[in-house]
Amino acid sequence: MEEAELFDLVIPPGVPRTIIRTVIEKFNVELVPHKTRLSFANMDGDERELLAFRGEREEVERVEAFMFEELKKFIN
Repeated sequence: MEEAELFDLVIPPGVPRTIIRTVIEKFNVELVPHKTRLSFANMDGDERELLAFRGEREEVERVEAFMFEELKKFIN
């Protein structure tokens, strides 16, 4: 049996923990560490450990839409 390809959606720094918790409870994704190389200002080339949601493509796309909608509500 072939495993489905998994995708990571990096969580932007500053996303409230309540949104992260809601995503984990509501969607079929897992929270994983994700190293990202920075390429701006005086951090060019530095690596930073961020968090990401990992899951199948369709589910990650739903998470992305949900997360940004929740962020809009949070900001307003």
